[in-house]
Amino acid sequence: MSRADGYLTLLKAAQDEYIVQKSRFLCDAAPCETEEEALAFLQDKRTRYRDATHHCYAYVIGQNAGVMRFSDDGEPSGTAGMPMMDVVRRKGVVNCCVVVTRYFGGVLLGAGGLVRAYAHSCALALEKAGIALMADTWKGMMSVPYPMWDKVQYQLGLLPVRVTDTAFGADVEVTLEVRTRDRDRVEQQLSEQTNSQAEILWLANTFEPWPTDNNEKESNV
Repeated sequence: MSRADGYLTLLKAAQDEYIVQKSRFLCDAAPCETEEEALAFLQDKRTRYRDATHHCYAYVIGQNAGVMRFSDDGEPSGTAGMPMMDVVRRKGVVNCCVVVTRYFGGVLLGAGGLVRAYAHSCALALEKAGIALMADTWKGMMSVPYPMWDKVQYQLGLLPVRVTDTAFGADVEVTLEVRTRDRDRVEQQLSEQTNSQAEILWLANTFEPWPTDNNEKESNV
């Protein structure tokens, strides 16, 4: 699902497991920037678990979900791929692929049981992978005089800023990341707190993952 300040995707590749009525469901999820990456992720699971009964999948590619594919891979029509895609769409994540590998346990689950099992497995995989907001982000450096470091460090803890490195030399050199929407406010607040003695040199503008629970910091700005 596209958002004004970015889009939602997965933080990392992850796996979980779900067992019901002796059937084992291995649920894998990963961020994928292209359809080729999604298909490669699927093929890896098919190869790794070549003895499994089914490899059902759902993937969405593009910030505006331009490519959406899913498959029941031999399960009764509509009992695996579509329920998985429904979970992905409800979560609002894009540029991701989920593969649920089933080892049949000898007990038939029925259509309703399969829908619940594949949907639940997909949800487990997404939860394990974590959801991030890929936001338009600025990377910068800031030189802070030592007498002001304690004050600046305190302010950084309150602001929607991610400190990626701190080096102690003639001054304290701070490398940080700020979402574009927060940049002006962050820059102004830090400038006010240091009487313009600690200015940020902006170096690069990219899309970077931000945990979706970062709203707590935003409310303090």
